[in-house]
Amino acid sequence: MAAVSEWVEGARPRTLPNAIAPVVAGVGAAVALDAFSWWQSLLALAVSLALIIGVNYANDYSDGVRGTDDNRVGPLRLVGSGTASPRAVLSAALVSLGLAGVLGLLLVAVTGRWWLLAMGALCLAGAWFYTGGRRPYGYHGFGEVAVFLFFGLAGVLGTVYVQAGTLSWTAAGCAVAVGCLSTAVLTANNLRDIPTDTASGKRTLAVRLGDTGTRRLYLVLVTVPYLVSFALGIGNPALVLAVISSALLIRPVRVMLSDATGPALIPVLKDTGLAMLAWAALTTLALSVT
Repeated sequence: MAAVSEWVEGARPRTLPNAIAPVVAGVGAAVALDAFSWWQSLLALAVSLALIIGVNYANDYSDGVRGTDDNRVGPLRLVGSGTASPRAVLSAALVSLGLAGVLGLLLVAVTGRWWLLAMGALCLAGAWFYTGGRRPYGYHGFGEVAVFLFFGLAGVLGTVYVQAGTLSWTAAGCAVAVGCLSTAVLTANNLRDIPTDTASGKRTLAVRLGDTGTRRLYLVLVTVPYLVSFALGIGNPALVLAVISSALLIRPVRVMLSDATGPALIPVLKDTGLAMLAWAALTTLALSVT
C-alpha cells in the first residue's frame, strides 16, 4: 500500500501552478471589471485544483495499465512503479474529478451562470480522455492544445465570467498568456519524455516536432505572455509590471538552448511554473492597484 507521501508525490504537486495561475489571473481581470468575489474565486480555485489532481491520477492510471510509464523519468508513477494498485489510483482519479464536478456545479448553481456547465463537462471529459479511453488524444499530439484550452482559456475566462457575467479584452489577454505558459510546462515535460514516448508508441507533439522543434516551440510559448503584457500595457502601463517575472525564465531558457536532456530538463518544469505564477500575480497586482 502506498504511503501518504507517495500519494502526494503521485498527485504531482509541481503541476499545481497550472491550476492556480489561471484563477489568479482571472481574479485580476474580475477586479478590473469591479466584479471580484472572494468566495467565488476560492471555489473556482478548488475546482481547478481538484481537476488537475484528477488529471494527474487519471494519467498515472491510464499510462500505468498500458505500460507506457515503465521507464519514465521524473516524478513517481504510482501504477507504473507498482507502488499502488491500478484500482486504487483509478479511484483517486474518479474521486478528484468527481469533487471538481460537484464543486463546479455548486459554483454554477449559486451564481446562475448555467452555460458554464457545458464548459465544465468538456473539462472533465478532457481530463479523462487525455490518456484514457481507446484513443487518448494526448498520445496523438493534442495534449498541448488541451492544456492551452483548459488551463488557459477555460481557467481564466471561466473565473472571470462566473464573477462578472461578462468578459473583457484584458481577460482574453490573460487567458492567452497563462495558456501559453501552462503549455510551455507540458512542452518541457514532453521534450524530456521523447525517448520513452517514442519507444512506447506515443506520438506526442514533442515526438512529432522532434528535439529542436520542441525547444523552439517552448521559446515561442514563453515569449508570448510578455508580448501580451506590453500590448495590455498600452491601455494600462502598470501591466508591464508582469515583465519582471521573465527573470525566472532565464535559467530554463538557457537549459532549453543547450543540449540538456532527461533529468536535466526537470528544473525547467518547476521554473516555468513559478514564472507563470509570478506573471499571474504581478498582473493581478497591477490590475488591483489601478
